Amino acid sequence: MESAEPAGREVFWGFEDILLFIGLACVSALASMFLIKPLHIRSKGVEALTAQFVLYGFLFLGLYLIFKLKYARPFWRSLGFVPAAGGWWIAPAGVALAFGISGLGVLLKTPDLDSPMARMLSEPTTIVLFAVFGSTLGPLCEELAFRGLLQPLLVRNAGPAAGILAAALPFGVMHLPQYGNSCRHALLITLAGATFGIVRQAMRSTLAATVMHSAYNFTFFLALMSKREEFPALW
Repeated sequence: MESAEPAGREVFWGFEDILLFIGLACVSALASMFLIKPLHIRSKGVEALTAQFVLYGFLFLGLYLIFKLKYARPFWRSLGFVPAAGGWWIAPAGVALAFGISGLGVLLKTPDLDSPMARMLSEPTTIVLFAVFGSTLGPLCEELAFRGLLQPLLVRNAGPAAGILAAALPFGVMHLPQYGNSCRHALLITLAGATFGIVRQAMRSTLAATVMHSAYNFTFFLALMSKREEFPALW
């Protein structure tokens, strides 16, 4: 895999911008907690999704302003969010990846934990909300951050293989709290992130990685809903 970006989409940001982005994430998380708390949302799942929505809004507005004010560069194209030629196979590949990761999880005997994520997905309404968010805005923002912003910089400095893996590792670690700090869950998510990274690198498109990520997540949500009696049509 070549490491160069197409003309007009070269990596112009640096690690100081990554640190600034991380700082923005911390500030955005605090701001979302401060704004959501007075709403007194009863459902923990709905509260978590609302906070995540506000966090992403602050975070990517900040990144947009950095690109515009500091570099005078476009936001979407700079992050590689462009169509991928011949990408008809990407969504089906995301579905196949979900089955592959599930199979690997069985082989690794990944425990079925009473994790924060499992508790939030205990209600049918919450499952539907998570399915919509987790198949649209969630993958979009995660891919913009990890495969759009972080990975190209790491690939430029360390090469494609190391850059893809180095971007996938924090992606897996970020999900640790959702799965009760299970290392096997984090490993599986890291492998999925590396696959998204390979697609992003091969297709030169963060949009392609986002489509694959969305299909991957949606497959898991369909599987989850099919196990509940509230969704008989999915059997």
